[in-house]
Amino acid sequence: MSLSGIRLLRQSDIPGAMRLKEAAGWNQTRADWERLLELEPEGCFCLEHDGILAATATAVTYGKDLAWIGMVLTLPEFRGRGFARSLMTAVMDFAASRGVATAALDATDMGIALYRQFGFESTGVVERCQRLEDADPVDPAGGGPWELAADLDRSAFGTDRGRLLASLASSECASIPSLGYAMARPGSKAVYFGPCVTRSADNAEYLLRWFLARHPQQRVYWDILQENRDATRLASQYGFHSVRQLTRMFRGPALPEDPSLVFAIAGFEYG
Repeated sequence: MSLSGIRLLRQSDIPGAMRLKEAAGWNQTRADWERLLELEPEGCFCLEHDGILAATATAVTYGKDLAWIGMVLTLPEFRGRGFARSLMTAVMDFAASRGVATAALDATDMGIALYRQFGFESTGVVERCQRLEDADPVDPAGGGPWELAADLDRSAFGTDRGRLLASLASSECASIPSLGYAMARPGSKAVYFGPCVTRSADNAEYLLRWFLARHPQQRVYWDILQENRDATRLASQYGFHSVRQLTRMFRGPALPEDPSLVFAIAGFEYG
């Protein structure tokens, strides 16, 4: 058996990357892998074993403030061989080469011990909530034309992620000018609500209703920072229930973020 070295992920690798995420039961689509390659072509890594794409890891940088690590995946038959560790070393070296001060990720239970060995510390919990196809329909709410309140988003997330948001906005988005926005995109298992950043629970409810009215009788995923109690209350009110939890972890200086403004994260691969 031959193990090829770690290399950059390519467009031609996406079918293999899709097999990886399917084996893990994740929700990403081909478009999500393409977006990662578009945003950070030098930060997406893979490892092959006997010609099979066996593992991946990605890092998206937000200036020099933050590198967000995601898509740390290994095919089940290749787990326990140190592939994830090798790829984590690659993405951390990439972040260092960019001069990025802080790294972060959302960890599954399987990955927490590994990430702690790289110096990551737990800072909170992200809760994946699901709304099923037979949930009660929602009357339409308007949604203003897309407008990014850049200062608001920076206050929420702690750094500028305009490049990511511009890419995500091509899918589905609405805003309340100067007060907040919400986005959505397709998934392989459920349509995804997020990111959503706004100044109040009333605004978040308005944007949620805009989204749900557009997706009747569809399964929906919504990833919520557990400390945002208004978001968890809204999720319960609109028929969502928790299906899994991930641990948010950081390494490096804390960012000046404000979780009370974050009503839905952008995704486990983006933060």
